[in-house]
Amino acid sequence: CAVVALAAEITAWMQLLALHGHPARRWEPKALRFRLFTIPATLAHSGRRVRLHLAARSPFAPLVLSGLARLGALAPG
Repeated sequence: CAVVALAAEITAWMQLLALHGHPARRWEPKALRFRLFTIPATLAHSGRRVRLHLAARSPFAPLVLSGLARLGALAPG
C-alpha cells in the first residue's frame, strides 16, 4: 500500500510542477499512463552522462521534454 501511495503522490506532484500551464495538469492517471508514461524511449550512456531519447513520432514527446526541463530547473545545484 505504501508503494502505491508513493506513486500517486509522485504523479500528483509531477502534474503540479512539470505540467503547469498545460491541460495535461488535470488529466486522470489513466490518461497520463496512456499518453505520457508509455512513450517509447531509450537510455544512452555517453561518457559520464545518461541521456533519454524519446520517440520522435509520439505527439506527446515535446510535452514530456518541456516537463523534464521544468523539473530540472527546479532542482537545486
